[in-house]
Amino acid sequence: MGKRGPDPRDKEIAKRLRVLRLQRNWSQTELADALGITSQQVQKYERGANRVSAGRLARVAQIFEVSVMYFYTDDIRLQSDAGSHAIAVEFDFLQTKGALRLVRAYSRIGKTGIRLQLLKLAETLAAG
Repeated sequence: MGKRGPDPRDKEIAKRLRVLRLQRNWSQTELADALGITSQQVQKYERGANRVSAGRLARVAQIFEVSVMYFYTDDIRLQSDAGSHAIAVEFDFLQTKGALRLVRAYSRIGKTGIRLQLLKLAETLAAG
């Protein structure tokens, strides 16, 4: 029997772990310290080179205050403990260069009208 490649579910968990860490603006070192592991181990988890154990995945979920199901469900919704709002996450988009910077900048725009204008501009550029 030859060596099998990584399970697609493990790759998806790795991707979601990375997106969640970046979304929360944590470094690999910060997450590693919180988990009591090396930053190289976090890097291997995020690349999908190593599987994340069930216990460690539960700890990551606890640290970032999400359900363990965040890593498994098809329609991901991140919710704060207060349940104030849900944010749909498009994982592939968030992996692209500059995507998180764009989302963070957009979220810092305080005026609703300006945010709407920016959204319409983006939609127009995407359509053209």
